[in-house]
Amino acid sequence: MGFGGDAESSTTQVSEQPSFRYNSPFVQVSLIGLVCFCCPGMFNALGGMGGGGQVDPTASNNANTALYTTFSIFGVLGGGIYNIFGPRLTLAAGCSTYVLYAGSFLYYNHNPDQTFVIIAGAVLGIGAGLLWAGQGAMMTSYPTAKRKGTYISLFWSIFNMGGVIGGLIPFFLNYHRTKAESVNDKTYVAFMCFMSAGAVLSLTILPPSRVVRDDGTRCTNIKYSKVSTEVVEILKLFLNWKLLLIVPAAWSSNFFYSYQFNNVNGLMFNLRTRGLNSVFYWSAQMLGSIGIGFALDFSFRSRRTRGFVGVGIVALFGTAIWGGGLANQLNYSRGHPPQRLDFKTSGNDFAGPFVLYFCYGLLDAMFQSLVYWMIAALADDSEILSRYVGFYKGVQSAGAAIAWQVDAHNVPLLNQLIANWSLTTVSYPLLVVLVMFAIKDDDDNSSKTAENDSTQTSVIPPAANNGYNELGKST
Repeated sequence: MGFGGDAESSTTQVSEQPSFRYNSPFVQVSLIGLVCFCCPGMFNALGGMGGGGQVDPTASNNANTALYTTFSIFGVLGGGIYNIFGPRLTLAAGCSTYVLYAGSFLYYNHNPDQTFVIIAGAVLGIGAGLLWAGQGAMMTSYPTAKRKGTYISLFWSIFNMGGVIGGLIPFFLNYHRTKAESVNDKTYVAFMCFMSAGAVLSLTILPPSRVVRDDGTRCTNIKYSKVSTEVVEILKLFLNWKLLLIVPAAWSSNFFYSYQFNNVNGLMFNLRTRGLNSVFYWSAQMLGSIGIGFALDFSFRSRRTRGFVGVGIVALFGTAIWGGGLANQLNYSRGHPPQRLDFKTSGNDFAGPFVLYFCYGLLDAMFQSLVYWMIAALADDSEILSRYVGFYKGVQSAGAAIAWQVDAHNVPLLNQLIANWSLTTVSYPLLVVLVMFAIKDDDDNSSKTAENDSTQTSVIPPAANNGYNELGKST
């Protein structure tokens, strides 16, 4: 392929078009998107129905608490594990735990004992920590600095297509069960099939040392790390002022799921409509990630200016959407639950809550894509970014673990909404500070700053023949 000019660098010639080489960032990010389509995408669809598809959300709440507790630990450790074992083993091990989780709800349909579901949730937390640390490292380090927002959007769109397809599964399989409250066995079996496919697909991922960017540089010059190095570097993350500024955003970015899934979709709609809502919730995620990704890559020449614009857009949308959520929440409570809405029979009463739930999905993708872009702007090396993303996922999961218990303890719904709105709002000024002091317009300065924060790693010189010969090397 030919190379075009890069407006942000006078020394590196960057291709404006993605390469379709197997070892290109475009193909590898697309592959990890498909893996997440099959595993966390289906998990999201399952959770998005409220209560894991069960009438009583107690088992799901407790399982999710166990899940996010272990996730908070292995999210932080996941970056180090990824650096030691590489993507294939790490991702395959992580993906296999999703199948167990879906299977535990199939078991629960016939044996309503929470024990297996909670254990499966805890095991999934370990696997999810491994998967998301590896995914984050690939998504943020593989693209060139000029196209990180675009590749984050690419991943987010493919990944959330899993939620869309996953939402169609319970919608069609339970369409005629208008009085049913829990999904049937076929729904869980279908989820398990997709998740198993994701575990197999993860074995096709290349190690970062064999991935060549469109400017001819590889993503890292270190094939494997070692335990002592990773322990030291993970501990240093907790003293990194840049990552500490991201903590409120990380904490809040999954905190609102229990409220949205259980107390909006789960309480306000009947079973088949919850499946339909999930389709549009995850479709909105695709739109949101594409929109904010475009703004973060193409709105202005200056990367710092694009960061400020991104925070402003998300803050504006967030305030409006949570304001709409408040207006909706004032209409019902735990003591006075709403009448279940159906997309065919409820008429105009369905429209407002449906649009609100769609907008919640839009905001989630915009918010998380923005934070990922911020992290990606702090470094270019896969090894460094695997730790940064692992830290983000660990903090995110700690917040989620508490959120699911907040709902399990029947905290008033209005209080939950106010807490969610407040947490996301607090994060915006801190992200502005991060853009102001940590994100540079000069990519070389940004890379040097990141390297000073971690191990002495660097991107190795351009690979021969734009990376085509890399496929012949051993792993």
